[in-house]
Amino acid sequence: MWGFFPLYFALLKGVNVFEISASRVVWSLIFVAIIVTIGRRWALVKKTLTTRTAVIACALGGLILSVNWTVYAYAVASHAVVEGALGYYINPLITVFLAVVILRERLRSWQWVSLGIAGLAVGILTVGYGGVPWIALALGITFAFYGLTKKLGHAPALESVGIETGAMFVPALVMLAVLSHRHELTTTQQGLGTSILLMGLGILTVVPLLFFGYATPKIPLSLMGLMQYTNPTIQFMLGLWVFHEAMTLTRFIGFALVWIALTILAIDGFATAQKNKELAKQSG
Repeated sequence: MWGFFPLYFALLKGVNVFEISASRVVWSLIFVAIIVTIGRRWALVKKTLTTRTAVIACALGGLILSVNWTVYAYAVASHAVVEGALGYYINPLITVFLAVVILRERLRSWQWVSLGIAGLAVGILTVGYGGVPWIALALGITFAFYGLTKKLGHAPALESVGIETGAMFVPALVMLAVLSHRHELTTTQQGLGTSILLMGLGILTVVPLLFFGYATPKIPLSLMGLMQYTNPTIQFMLGLWVFHEAMTLTRFIGFALVWIALTILAIDGFATAQKNKELAKQSG
């Protein structure tokens, strides 16, 4: 679902990126509220709201998501789908870096090699793009921090998405009001079709987030890491074959280094998971 997002966002051509981001917040919260009501989960929402750590983590997650959504909308609008894909390729590498800096986790040798290659790739891509690939870095960093809030918050998937969007609901309404006051709110200018597409952002946003939150605790982390490469791979192919974005030799070299770094990270993670399984069997 995440991989094919550019096709949907391309339909919102001409819509202000801040309106897209604010609309995602508003309609996502409305969609979550409907699901919570149907599932009679308001008691669980109230219970989650009494947990200080979960509320703080979800509120921060909502702020980070809103930044991520705005940058992503800008990436598609500015024909930078390939650079956006790069952001989600380097996301696992940034996550590993955060684990060292914030969670004080110790890296294995191959993980350090992977980070070093990724750093080299960013340097080469900076040369290839004629400047720092800020869209890719912003997307990769924000989603990595969002993952960190998920790890620290320990909130249920549906309730966490509700609190995240709820925390940004008032700022989103203020943004829409400002755009309306400046006569820049395309919802009132481009007709019913655009309005329906903006409303659809709620379903488009919440469903994969729920799947992500539901699946993460239930499958091995090594498998989750490998599966997450599906998203940027689809975006990368769309950028090349559907949106016909240019890819110079320097950019291909940079991407190739990122893929090598990710391959090393994935193989090391898989091998470590297998070793841990064997040790668990022996101890059991």
